[in-house]
This record gives sequence, C-alpha cells and structure tokens, in this order.
Amino acid sequence: MKRICFLGVAIMGFVFTSCSQQQARQPISHSSGTFIKESIQRNKKLIANEESLIEAVINKDTAKTYVASAKGYWYRYDVKNEQETLTPKKGDVAYFDYHISDLEGKIIYSESDLKPQVYHVDKQNIMMGLRDGIKLMKKGEKVTFLFPSHMAYGYHGDNDKIGTNQPLICTVTLTDFKPDTTTKTKAEPKTATKTEPKNQPEN
Repeated sequence: MKRICFLGVAIMGFVFTSCSQQQARQPISHSSGTFIKESIQRNKKLIANEESLIEAVINKDTAKTYVASAKGYWYRYDVKNEQETLTPKKGDVAYFDYHISDLEGKIIYSESDLKPQVYHVDKQNIMMGLRDGIKLMKKGEKVTFLFPSHMAYGYHGDNDKIGTNQPLICTVTLTDFKPDTTTKTKAEPKTATKTEPKNQPEN
C-alpha cells in the first residue's frame, strides 16, 4: 500500500489541543516555544506509529481494497451501491447504524450499544472521521473506516471505553438520508443521539 502522510494538518491539530489543555495562556516565551517544538516531535512519532499500525491491518486484509482519504483515514466498501449517485450534504438528515472496534477487531461499542443514529449533517458534533466519512456514502452502503486517533477521539479518548490516542475501526451502514424539512431554529442540536460515545471532539 502506498503510504499516505497527512502530518501537516494532523500535527497542527495535535499541537493546538495539547497546548490548550496542558497550558494556561501565557505570554510567548522561549519555554513555550520549546514546548511546541517538543509537542510537534511527539506528534510526528505518534502519527507515524498509528499509520504503521493501520497499514499492517490493511496489508493483512488482502481480500479487500482500501481507499486513502484526503483527510487522513482509510476505508473499504463492504456493501457498495452502484445505482445511487447522491450522497449526504450539509443540512440533510442521515440515518445510520455503526459499531466501533479496535485495530485488532475487538468490539468496543456494538450497534446495540450505540443504537440507530439520526444525524443532522455538519450541524452536530460527532466523531471527526464519521462527520467526513458519512458524506462519502450512498444510501444502503456499508463502509468500514480506519481512523487514526486524531480523526477519532484524540489524546483524551471518550472518558469511557476508548483510550488515549486510540486508532479505531468504525463500520457504518447508511440506511437512509433526506433533506431536513423540520422548522429551522436558532439552536442546533449538539449530539446525534444520547447513546453516542462520550466526549466528542470539536470539529
């Protein structure tokens, strides 16, 4: 597999979240500059390691073809819909089921744990990788995504079953999507459902 590197965007995200969580705001100083440089180096190593782990999973799965996303994750089609052409766009309501596994295939959250999801596309705070990946799918498709931690729950995990800097496998079935015909209000929903894993990262 051709190895695709997305260090630029990913590292900046890591540095931003690391700095915002680990340090209070301070005047720019030599020490803070050193901290940022050290964070960049740590994040380079972390991302490279996660890419290697994901690459190993893909190399073992010789029966499937994986696609490298421009956003820094990989995916394969388990069920592909060749008849449809439309994909969800901002403002649509997407209905999907999914489960989350670790890179060894061990289930972390099952479909029954997570329940059927009702998601207002790009208007709710869900996992960054899913937010992008769902917009690639057509009705009836089932896709397995391999997300490095910066496209999942980052260094903080979900404060429950998903650990720190944990890459994830998410298998998603998009059962339907349609335009949102409900009356628009100023307040937008913050989470897709109450059964989403906790601590969704901001996008």
